[in-house]
Amino acid sequence: MIEPKDLDKDGLLDLLRDAAKNWLAHDGLWFQAVEQKFGMEAAIELDGQAWQKFTQIEAQRIMKRLNMKPGGGIPALIQALQFRLYAYINKQAIIESSDKHCIFRMENCRVQDARKRKNLPDFPCKPVGILEYTYFAKTIDPRIETRCIACPPDPHPDEYYCSWEFKIK
Repeated sequence: MIEPKDLDKDGLLDLLRDAAKNWLAHDGLWFQAVEQKFGMEAAIELDGQAWQKFTQIEAQRIMKRLNMKPGGGIPALIQALQFRLYAYINKQAIIESSDKHCIFRMENCRVQDARKRKNLPDFPCKPVGILEYTYFAKTIDPRIETRCIACPPDPHPDEYYCSWEFKIK
């Protein structure tokens, strides 16, 4: 019988990607169940509440794992974004960065790609995304301000689904 401790590096990375896919599948199924029972508006509102708390927990755990102290600025945020569960299943990029500013893009998104394959419109994730990215960044460093450049239902270019600017004034 194979146990996780017996896996090599590639096997562990595959296990991590599978766990991230499972996490996202559960999130999607939860959302759909709430939407079916209470409607889209309520589902987005409740999803936002859950993400606001989850994203802080995720940031805190990343910081602990990487031995990061709060207040590490944009460099710490850039590093932490690479360790989010999304980073293992979506294609994301930092396209601009300095010590006081960066622009992050989600170039491929499993949720949006699945909707595209089904000829469905983009999922309107902006209200939840604003909470998610704002609270993630503020957990890393309370000085970081977050601005949405584009996120569905906003129009966006083919190169990405959403884009976020983070800066310290």
